[in-house]
Amino acid sequence: MEKEDLKSQKKDSKGSMRSSIKFLFVVGLLYGLAFLLDAGMAKQAWVFSIKLLVQLAPVLLLVFILMFISNLLVEPQWVKAHMGKDSGMKGWLLASIGGILSIGPIYAWFALLRDLGEKGMRPALISVFLYNRGIKLPLLPLMIHYFGLSFTLILAVYITIFSLLGGILLEKIMKKDPSSIG
Repeated sequence: MEKEDLKSQKKDSKGSMRSSIKFLFVVGLLYGLAFLLDAGMAKQAWVFSIKLLVQLAPVLLLVFILMFISNLLVEPQWVKAHMGKDSGMKGWLLASIGGILSIGPIYAWFALLRDLGEKGMRPALISVFLYNRGIKLPLLPLMIHYFGLSFTLILAVYITIFSLLGGILLEKIMKKDPSSIG
């Protein structure tokens, strides 16, 4: 049984690599076409893309480092125990705090969360993590300055409460129709 799982994983990773190469090739062709149509605009787009890549590089590097550490240190049994089906309040709390403390663009976290999901993290807790990213610790002082402490605290509490409700709702929906997600 495990050999079949390994074969299907290898097949999936090869298909994913082929898709990535095809995507890179198509993007290259589009840049070439854009250069033929309007060289100045194509150069602007290229410079913008490079600046964006440089801007995102530190966050992507952080996420890749976290994924590397996760693959080395975090065993599927740990994820299942702390963020799996039987994790209880501890799982909800870890997901909430993790979302609040996470930094950078949200899409940079998708690969790490997918990896944790494959190791046994509940989809409901992934939802809670993503929802709680709405609370930005570095921006809280600015928000307090403009809107006041009470508003900021109430908003943060509401975001946390609704993240938990959203996670619970997602879990109920998935129990009724597991194929509805992913």
